[in-house]
Amino acid sequence: MSLVIGLTGGIASGKSTVAKMFTALDIPVIDADVIAREVVEPGEASYKKIIEVFGKDIVGADGSIDRPKLGSIIFSNEEKREQLNQIVHPAVRQRMLAKKETYTEQGEKCIVLDMPLLFEGKLASLADKTVVVFVDEATQLERLMERNQLREQEAMDRIKSQMPLAEKAKLADEVIDNNHSVEESKKQLFDLLKKWEVME
Repeated sequence: MSLVIGLTGGIASGKSTVAKMFTALDIPVIDADVIAREVVEPGEASYKKIIEVFGKDIVGADGSIDRPKLGSIIFSNEEKREQLNQIVHPAVRQRMLAKKETYTEQGEKCIVLDMPLLFEGKLASLADKTVVVFVDEATQLERLMERNQLREQEAMDRIKSQMPLAEKAKLADEVIDNNHSVEESKKQLFDLLKKWEVME
């Protein structure tokens, strides 16, 4: 049996950095964000549904969905955002589970589901163990402002639009504290994988 780890975090928490550490150890990572882009490509069932619901105006010149245009519709409208989620989320979940099955059949010892909305989407049951990459809010704010060149208020708005990392940490089986160096986070990850007998 493969051990399935649900990996999550928040904006600028360092989740992608930890996901890369798993990849470097040859542990397969199934990335929900990558799949969310795949399922809305032209020809996909979700692509057709999105155009039915949101109209042809959201299609760009190249035939793909104009993400900024769609984003501007759903950001200000809770109902529209929910409609989009109801189209995209089941398709993403289905494809993630199919990939998970493939890796399990290939005999992988450990598989990572990289999911920003692991708890919000009530998807923790898809994993055997859940891990949150945690930073305190001051560090999160500082890193986000630097990374995305945002003013403090803009960065704060983005952080506040997500479930607080402290709340996610309470829900998780394990927490990787990413307030310090990458090396320290890597050591915490290795310790976890040893504890779960994924690594010697």
